[in-house]
Amino acid sequence: MKSIPQLLIAAPSSGSGKTTIARGLMALFSDKGLKVQPYKCGPDYIDTKFHTQVCGRPSVNLDTFMATPEHVKAVYAHYMDGADACLVEGMMGMYDGYDRDRGSSAEIARLLGIPVVLVVDARSAAYSIAPLLSGFVHFRDDVNICGVIFNKVGSARHYAMLQQVCDDLHIECFGYLPKRASLEQGSRYLGLDFTQEAEFRQLVALLDEHVKWQRILELATAPVPTVGQPLFGGQGSMKISVALNKESFSFIYQEHIDILRQMGEVTFFNPEDDGPLPDHTTLLYLPGGYPEKHIQVLENARRTKAAIRQYASHGGTILAECGGMMYLCQSITDDDGEHEMCGVLPYKITARTTDRRLSLGYRQLTYGREQLRGHEFHYTQFIPPVPPSEVQVYNARGEAVGTPVFRQGNVLASYTHLYWGETQMTNIIHPQS
Repeated sequence: MKSIPQLLIAAPSSGSGKTTIARGLMALFSDKGLKVQPYKCGPDYIDTKFHTQVCGRPSVNLDTFMATPEHVKAVYAHYMDGADACLVEGMMGMYDGYDRDRGSSAEIARLLGIPVVLVVDARSAAYSIAPLLSGFVHFRDDVNICGVIFNKVGSARHYAMLQQVCDDLHIECFGYLPKRASLEQGSRYLGLDFTQEAEFRQLVALLDEHVKWQRILELATAPVPTVGQPLFGGQGSMKISVALNKESFSFIYQEHIDILRQMGEVTFFNPEDDGPLPDHTTLLYLPGGYPEKHIQVLENARRTKAAIRQYASHGGTILAECGGMMYLCQSITDDDGEHEMCGVLPYKITARTTDRRLSLGYRQLTYGREQLRGHEFHYTQFIPPVPPSEVQVYNARGEAVGTPVFRQGNVLASYTHLYWGETQMTNIIHPQS
């Protein structure tokens, strides 16, 4: 049976540096000539963009709330085809899930049978890290923590003290990342900013110098899972137009792109370019993103807005999520005033600083014949009245939430980003068929 390095980068808590080290290791392994397949635990859209940029392969989400365990394993096996190594970036703390450890990074590692490299923030601590490490290593017998990387290490002497911890606990120490002010990543609108190439290359060089990356690849080697039924198959006849650019319409899973491609011919277009819709569109998909960040450009792209209004008025099928739904509304108001959007939906959105309110969490609902799951993450809000919902939406604990899902003609829209992986898409876009 073929084996390749497969590992999950986790941490005791958020802010420990797992994102920095995960992306740095992806780049380092790629620099060493490996074809690295990146993954991300959970529903995050931001981290996967950086993974894809670093590895040159689309990063894929693994989420055990939105998908069944069997489907998560199928997704993992499908996208690793042709890779020399697989690296999964965890989320939050290693055991933090939507219900205790359900949906956590630890659950993903356990499900896939891959080793964990634990990233530990070592600033202002030395031997006190011993009980922390001991607890994580021995908490679950079915999760394999193969070693640790220490982050924000102050000096060679500090690292020697941390090595003593690993020696006493018989835990593999893979090395460390020194504390550097230039490596302190700032926030870039819901994500870490890795756009500075010089600082990122410094990170990769430091990992190469201070981390035993060959040892990681050796200890993290695991058998390649057997691929079962093909994840995608068939070729439909639809003409599918997908809004896509770097920010305004950018929250889309790679798996969803592949699902759309099996439904028919997929054409990407940028609404900010102020052009017409692609010819013969039979399904228009407007994914989420940050339309409020490019609000003036979108307002001025009148040709595109008119084309979408005409398409909708003639019965065109539209699926719009979060930012895409905002774009279909009458207007978006920010601190500079009200900006006209497509006007397909008779609602208004506020993105004013004083109105910002975080709506965050998993969502689940029944729509027609489909049991749907998804995720919601936004600060903008409807200007009252809030649209009435077609169905009741619930959070991960089964508690009712006020997020509306609404249909107008052949337009289905919501703030919720739906997950389609195990869904018959025709039951969503044409629920009565």
